[in-house]
Amino acid sequence: MITVVGTGHIFRLQEQILFLVKHIWPDCVLVELDYTRYKILTEPPKEGEDAEKAQKEEMKKTPWIYRNTAKYQKRMAEDHRSGVGQELVTAVNAGRLLGAEIGFIDTNAANVVAEMWEEMSFREKARYTLSTYKDRVVGKKGVDQVVKDFSENEDKMMADMRRKYPTLVRKLIDERNVHMAEQIRGYCDRFRNILVVCGDAHVEGICSLLSDQEIFKIRLGDIVDEERFKIICKTVWEFRGGETE
Repeated sequence: MITVVGTGHIFRLQEQILFLVKHIWPDCVLVELDYTRYKILTEPPKEGEDAEKAQKEEMKKTPWIYRNTAKYQKRMAEDHRSGVGQELVTAVNAGRLLGAEIGFIDTNAANVVAEMWEEMSFREKARYTLSTYKDRVVGKKGVDQVVKDFSENEDKMMADMRRKYPTLVRKLIDERNVHMAEQIRGYCDRFRNILVVCGDAHVEGICSLLSDQEIFKIRLGDIVDEERFKIICKTVWEFRGGETE
């Protein structure tokens, strides 16, 4: 069984993820991170002027679009009283406590974003740049509304995204879906109970590429809605047979 959990990297979802890992009790936990990003998320920040200067110099080496996206995500995460990607870190930590194998199944984020920006047409770059400024204006309420809309009409929203941002969708979603699905399939040869935690926009694509496997999907809309998450908790509990650890 593969349980695929869709999350949002700016939301405070640590408690929900901790519950799912504990009660699914997976043999293997796979997360939408490359190891470099995981280290960045978990290493304590270095202090002092020299450390701050070195950090700024390192950030200058990354593409403008990557820095811009990182700043936006950080701001949105703070609005939700969380840190970017902390639900993924929680999944890793909880999995390790249970003795599960941990897998980092994503490609290098900075490289992918750099490739995307290079391959984008001028028109797509302009449209994307304008959209980032708009997102900053609408803030937390706008993000929450997008999550609700995506949960209710994913196909329409994805079709709209493909029309407006074809390169972005291909590089950030489609190609990474293929890579992550291949990684997951490799773990299927060794483990029977696998938990995958990834961004919600990847769930359907990954699952379609693994359609020959037994899959249980938990979507972001199920997690952020209190009543829907109660149903998920009951389902997970019954799946475990009501066992106590």
